[in-house]
Amino acid sequence: MKKLTLGRVRKKVLVAALAASFAAPTLAFDHFITRDGHQLKDGDQVFRFAGIHAPELHRIENDARGVCQADPRGWGQYFQWPTADEQDNWIQSLVLTGHKAMRVYVLSVATPYDEACERETHILPPTSKDGMPRLNEVAMVHYDRMIALSDKHGLRLILPFIDHWKWWGGREQLAAFYGESEDDFYDTNSKTYAAYKHIISQVINRTNTITGRKYNQEKAIMAWETGNELKGSTEAFVRQTAAHIKQLAPNQLVMDGTYLKINEFSKTDPNVDIISNHFYTVNKNNNPDEVRKNLRAIDGKKVYFVGEFGLESADFLNSVMQAAVHEEYKGAKAAGAFIWGFRGRRHDGGFYWHREYTGHYSYHLPGFPEGFRNEEQAVVDVVRTAIAQMNGEDTVKPLPAPQAPTLRAIDTPDNLKWLGAPVGRWYRFERATSQSGPWQVIGDGISDGRNGFDPASHVLFADPMPRAAGETYYYRVTAFNESGQSVPSNVQSYQQP
Repeated sequence: MKKLTLGRVRKKVLVAALAASFAAPTLAFDHFITRDGHQLKDGDQVFRFAGIHAPELHRIENDARGVCQADPRGWGQYFQWPTADEQDNWIQSLVLTGHKAMRVYVLSVATPYDEACERETHILPPTSKDGMPRLNEVAMVHYDRMIALSDKHGLRLILPFIDHWKWWGGREQLAAFYGESEDDFYDTNSKTYAAYKHIISQVINRTNTITGRKYNQEKAIMAWETGNELKGSTEAFVRQTAAHIKQLAPNQLVMDGTYLKINEFSKTDPNVDIISNHFYTVNKNNNPDEVRKNLRAIDGKKVYFVGEFGLESADFLNSVMQAAVHEEYKGAKAAGAFIWGFRGRRHDGGFYWHREYTGHYSYHLPGFPEGFRNEEQAVVDVVRTAIAQMNGEDTVKPLPAPQAPTLRAIDTPDNLKWLGAPVGRWYRFERATSQSGPWQVIGDGISDGRNGFDPASHVLFADPMPRAAGETYYYRVTAFNESGQSVPSNVQSYQQP
């Protein structure tokens, strides 16, 4: 009873805080995205898109904490929920660099090691042996906020349900609730599949605690995907799942989340709208010709989307992206393509990051010279060029001038912390002995784009000037990029002991 009460209190506090920040939301969309043969449409306009894949807009893996030793699988990560400021910053970072759509990562499934690893998941085990799994309300409020912010800022979402893989909590963990195997996920007669369908129903019928709309009425949700990289998909699995989704969400699209192949049956299934594929060199399919092969295989019967590709040089990624932009078969082109992968800014400064087995780090927007090892600025240019081309534009639009950053409360001027502007590239710090100035520049050209940033041990900027005992100092920070500068941030003070 005590846990239930505390859970309700947490929910009420979260929902109240979120509602306060969305008192009068501005709706970005007039239409649901629809399918017209092999094309997506926004009203009567063709809808095409490109970008850097941002999988963790609703749950973040904090690589700076390392590996959780309490997870016996040996690679257990520390996950956490994003703050409202972080989610808003990430979504604006995408939209202000030209992104019109984004595919996020799946709903996470509980493991026995979550409590020891200080993590929560979206999907909780049933309360009885043969019961259905439950949605974690605390988790889903963050999902609500992702959808509400996407609607506010103008980002369409592709939302996959369950993972083929286990690192995040996927089909293996769902099957474990019922003593079944991970492959039973694809068996439409299994308890695991029944639980999967129940999750789909719960999610699509959910009422967003921020917008007040059911998920199936959210225009920001472009498509539901059966799952992430579902290598074992069968005809019965895809047909039953797609029909179930379409019945619950007739105004939204359905994507076949099968991995590494184009299903013949999906080309004729009336409930499947989009067919996707992921390209990685380890699978021997990461090349421009794969776009051509997939378009020919789909034969113009459905929308085609390159959900993920990456972990190669900027020139190589550009060759694949340009194939996604230009290759055509029977009048059909790819509707979109995403390079893997993006991480956003931290609440108190710097960026989250992830280092892949290839040595590539996650990309940060709008791109920073610190990411030179994996050609971050060049990759961002590849993506922004493709975004313009998908829009039928001849040139890339310049970035807007940045908004004001947010300076956090100061514990010590030897470690100043700030949430950077969504498209800020560098910063100017100023100090004064009065809140109204005059202001003295104490640092210029300061970047928050360091890769591998660890807030427990790294400092992005420290006040280099001497400070007198007993004196109160006031600080502010201004963001810059090639298009201009922001107004100064909020002011924070610090009294020198």
